Amino acid sequence: MTAPPAKRPTKGQKIVNKRLKVSSKDWLRRQLDDPYVRAAQAKGYRARAAFKLLEIDEKFKVLKGRQRVVDLGCAPGSWAQICAKAGMKVVGIDVLPCAPLAGVVFLEMDFTTEEGLQAILANLGGQSPDFVMCDIAANTVGHASTDGLRTQQLSELAVDFALKYGAKGSHFVSKLFMNGYENEAKKVLAPHYERVQLFKPPSSRSESRETFIVALNKK
Repeated sequence: MTAPPAKRPTKGQKIVNKRLKVSSKDWLRRQLDDPYVRAAQAKGYRARAAFKLLEIDEKFKVLKGRQRVVDLGCAPGSWAQICAKAGMKVVGIDVLPCAPLAGVVFLEMDFTTEEGLQAILANLGGQSPDFVMCDIAANTVGHASTDGLRTQQLSELAVDFALKYGAKGSHFVSKLFMNGYENEAKKVLAPHYERVQLFKPPSSRSESRETFIVALNKK
């Protein structure tokens, strides 16, 4: 079982850099107080997001038996890191750079372009992925509705990729923001997978509007 990390004993530590904006101070304080951040550092994970995939796997067993993985919006690579450690071949793609990782091909490209799509398929060696995962969010502009719609567009494209290119029996996991699209995504995926469910992992911050859609065993 993926147990939540221990509480930080120095919760509430002051941020003393007076030059930081209030929003930056809030972010730093949250990072300092976040047990998942500390646990990720202790275990060598690239980001706390690693625990989200581990908790999804604990509930749905999405990693069992997987061999070929596509990681859409992979930076900084914590999900790819978990899959590579389990011996899977991973092709990750993101417009942001990722430090090299054994067993992973990182493409610094846009998966929403034809060039990016062809690069993914080429690096799979002509085989279809048996696991498509996406923990992506659009760069924010500070307007909640706009940010939500931009991320929704990326989520829609991830859904489309899984439907078009996922192998028979493949799984699909993607971040969604709870703005109504999560129900539409379930309707789109349900005819094509044996099981489709929404799940918010314990490591997903309570104030976050994110959830994850888990689609198992593509028909």
